[in-house]
Amino acid sequence: MSKQELVVLGQDGADGCCPTLLTAPLDEETATGLARVFKALGDPVRLRLLSMIASRDGGEICVCDLTPAFDLSQPTISHHLKLLKQAGLIDSERRGTWVYYRLLPETTDRLAAVLTRPGAPAPRSTATAS
Repeated sequence: MSKQELVVLGQDGADGCCPTLLTAPLDEETATGLARVFKALGDPVRLRLLSMIASRDGGEICVCDLTPAFDLSQPTISHHLKLLKQAGLIDSERRGTWVYYRLLPETTDRLAAVLTRPGAPAPRSTATAS
């Protein structure tokens, strides 16, 4: 399995949807693939980068807009973005001298499906109104 592949769980159609952590034990290959993605998300800088990319209007953001948000060097930011890309969470496109990043929602959707309890109601927001 390459570093950029995320194992797709439960391709049996809508009736036999994705198994979750609570419905079936993970096999070794699936666990390894998921661990790589969760490891990429386990760093606060990478989690913030992913959030900045995912929440951007238009669905993409230039690296020139990401770097100033952190008190880190450009090579360090590039390293974190590379790890997110290797985990299959983001993709990039070079345009001239700049690189633009976008979320790969199919990966985050699969992660959400794996963590969802079968038959559980949709989670409620914990945000409070001001």
